[in-house]
Amino acid sequence: MAKSREINMNLPSADDLFTTQEERDQKNQEYVKNISLFDITDFPNHPFKVRMDAKMVETIESVREHGVLLPALVREKPTGGYEMISGHRRKMASELAGFENMPCIVRNLSDDEAVIVMVDSNLQREEILPSEKAFAYKMKLEAMNRQGKRTDLTSTPLVSKFRTNEILAQEAGESRETIRRYIRLTELIPEILEMVDEKKIAMRPAVELSYLPKEEQEILYDTMESEACTPSHAQAIKIRKFSAEGRLNEDVLLSIMAEEKPNQVEQWKIPKNILKKYFPSGTSQQKMEETIVKALELYRRQEKSRER
Repeated sequence: MAKSREINMNLPSADDLFTTQEERDQKNQEYVKNISLFDITDFPNHPFKVRMDAKMVETIESVREHGVLLPALVREKPTGGYEMISGHRRKMASELAGFENMPCIVRNLSDDEAVIVMVDSNLQREEILPSEKAFAYKMKLEAMNRQGKRTDLTSTPLVSKFRTNEILAQEAGESRETIRRYIRLTELIPEILEMVDEKKIAMRPAVELSYLPKEEQEILYDTMESEACTPSHAQAIKIRKFSAEGRLNEDVLLSIMAEEKPNQVEQWKIPKNILKKYFPSGTSQQKMEETIVKALELYRRQEKSRER
């Protein structure tokens, strides 16, 4: 019985049938145009925060005086309008400066290409929070994986094969292990991740804590808040070990956190119920500390003036 042969007719696509080559070439070319701010939506799950800080104030003044000098990068949305790839800070500055439009480069990008360009362009910022790098690296690595490259988000430090996270590490100027640690931070609950951003918890203990289930992380956060302390790397390793063995609870956490750390500086603690009398409800611990220090400085100056 003769084998059936597969017939390859190389039929043209609908796009080839109903558009000219010039139209197809033009679609793939980028161009610059002024776009209404109302027609530009933020990038989905954009990992980089747009903060109202001193640099933003400078950007607003610059935009107000000179306009947007460097066009933002956007892509067209299938449903109409545009999606911001790079330029979220310039867009906010334009809005606050009273502008209705801003110049944009319109580029034809796939979903994964858009993720990679978005991450690469924003990693050029001078100041980037650990949480921003964490989610940015994870998004880019997943996009590269979908493009057909091999990856392993939870791989161990020593792997012989050249993987996507090694390529990402080279492009970002980081070590492969550093990339792995940053991506682990995405497993932290927001409250603990914020403590990493605020430099209250270092990277290595934070990575250890990321292996705790969310419920145990919440108990840990409450313990850190009530005891006004954070775990060292050695304590975090011990916490993770107890968690893996199913023996972690509030009493165990308190016991571990009470252990004296190497080179630990003696601290004075004031119970929260005493401080509540002097501060409005919802005042952060950092704000309380700053106010207390200012009050002590004022007290010291008054004492010195009395001694004269």
